[in-house]
Amino acid sequence: MNLKLNITNKTAVVTGASRGIGKAISKGLFNKGSKLALISRNKEDLIKAKTEIRNDSEDIRIYPCDISNFEDVQNTFKKILADFESIDILVNNAGLNRDNLVLRLKEQDWDMVMDVNLKGCFNTVKAVTKLMVRNKSGKIINISSVIGQIGNAGQVNYSASKAGILGLTKSLAKELGSRNITVNAIAPGYIETDMTDNLSKDVKNKLYQYIPLNRFGTTDDITNLVLFLSSEKASYITGQVMNVDGGMVM
Repeated sequence: MNLKLNITNKTAVVTGASRGIGKAISKGLFNKGSKLALISRNKEDLIKAKTEIRNDSEDIRIYPCDISNFEDVQNTFKKILADFESIDILVNNAGLNRDNLVLRLKEQDWDMVMDVNLKGCFNTVKAVTKLMVRNKSGKIINISSVIGQIGNAGQVNYSASKAGILGLTKSLAKELGSRNITVNAIAPGYIETDMTDNLSKDVKNKLYQYIPLNRFGTTDDITNLVLFLSSEKASYITGQVMNVDGGMVM
C-alpha cells in the first residue's frame, strides 16, 4: 500500500502559524509541496517563522491578522486569494488560554478565549467556504483539544471553546460534505512545546500517569495527521475528531 501524501501545489492557510504546533504544521505542509499563507497577530513572529521554514520562497507569504475580528479576517483572506488564486486547505490552529477557577475568572478572559479560539474558527471558515463550495473541493482541519472532551478545573473558558470547535466541525461536515469538502478536528493531548518545557520534572511525571504511552507527544505527531487529512488519502474521512494524546482519552 502506497501512503505517499501528495499535496503539491495546494494552497494551505494556517492560523497561529508563528510558533509551536502551528509552525510545525506549516513546515510540514511546505515540505510536502504546499504553498503557504501564514497567519498570526504578530508580524515579527511571522517573519521569523517564514525565515525558519524558507525565507527566499515566493510560495510562503505572511499575513498579520487578528482572527477574532471578522472584518480583518475577511480582508486578509481576500489578499490571500489575490496572491495565490486558490485556497485548498485551511488549518484552524490559533488559540490561547486565560486560566482561572470560575470564581475568579474575569468576563474579559472568557470573552477573549471564546473570541480567538471559537469565533476565530467561524471567521476563517466563513471567509473560505464560498470559494471551496464553488470549487467543489477543500480540506478544513480544526485543532481542538482533549480538554474540550474531558474538561479541566481552571479552564472552563478554554474547555468550552475547544468543545465548541467539535460541534462546529461536525455541523460543517454535514453542511459541506455534498460539495466534496471534508471537515475534521484534531484533539491533541500534552504536546512538547515552549509551554510544557516550563513544567517541572515532578509535574511532568504526575501527568505521565494519565498517559498510557508515558510521555508527551511532539509537534510532528500533530503535523503527520494534518498532512494525512490534507491529502486525497483521507478523501472519505469527514466529521471526525481524532485524538493525538498517547491514549490519555479513550
